[in-house]
Amino acid sequence: MRALVTTALAVLGVLAGVDVQEWPVPWERTRPRDPYVAPDGRVWFVGQAGDYVAVFDPSSGDFRRFALPAGAGPHNLIVDAAGIVWYAGNAASHIGRLDPATGAVRQFPTPEGVRDPHTLVFDGKGGIWFTAQQSNVVGHFDPATGAMRVVPVPTPRARPYGIVVAPDGRPWVVLFGTNRLATVDPSTFTLREIPLPRDGARPRRLSLTTDGAVWYGDYAGGFIGRYDPATGRIREWPLPGGAGSLPYAMITDDRDRLWLVETGPRPNQFVAFDPATERVVETADIPSGAGSVRHMVFHAPTRTIWFGTDANTIGRARLDD
Repeated sequence: MRALVTTALAVLGVLAGVDVQEWPVPWERTRPRDPYVAPDGRVWFVGQAGDYVAVFDPSSGDFRRFALPAGAGPHNLIVDAAGIVWYAGNAASHIGRLDPATGAVRQFPTPEGVRDPHTLVFDGKGGIWFTAQQSNVVGHFDPATGAMRVVPVPTPRARPYGIVVAPDGRPWVVLFGTNRLATVDPSTFTLREIPLPRDGARPRRLSLTTDGAVWYGDYAGGFIGRYDPATGRIREWPLPGGAGSLPYAMITDDRDRLWLVETGPRPNQFVAFDPATERVVETADIPSGAGSVRHMVFHAPTRTIWFGTDANTIGRARLDD
């Protein structure tokens, strides 16, 4: 498949403690999202509304697009050590493999009844864990064999959404349709649900800190929460935007600070929470307004956060040294 290369101008916003830069994606109204920094430093992302995978070179400003089969509806992607791109074919019931060297795409159909792979994450052993929101399952995919195994969530319409994998290989999941977290034992594939204290809580994304804690953003209530797997204790702190903050994308940086994006305010706002002081230590508007930032990654070598926006941009937040 032929790739399209375009160079875009950058929009720069300098804010206290964080330097935010955005690049307009040249394919309009395609919802660029879920960027991932590859080993070579280039940034890959999907065009959910444009049926493509694309790569951005921060050093040159060049974008290159790889077309996917029509109707793929890619939701997110991850890139392995060999540079192979794996994407969630959310609208077409498959996990896809893109070889950037040739542009060849291979589709791995999800099991019967699993129609919407949502978010992919590596398991640390060559495999991939994923969620399927409307199908109400958490799944595991082996790229070497193409085998998939899924674990149904017992609670109906639980909507498994964000997913992360702990250093011990255990996946943690938020159940966006409920007030619950979940985890899967990678040895037995047994799933356990963890209720949150408030019935109205709706966790959407989550992240981990080095002490083993599981952190989540409550999209419905405007809180950041912490679950301690060792003790079962759950604590929550209100976000600056209050009940209307709508926290969505979430990551942890190299200082164990939690970064969320409040998608309720216009423009969207970065918020950094420091667990050591239990305080919000940084807030910063996103220059384009964003619309929504749905997922983001922290790239430790460059101390940068990468994100995509509904304003059709790919963005980078460079953290202070």
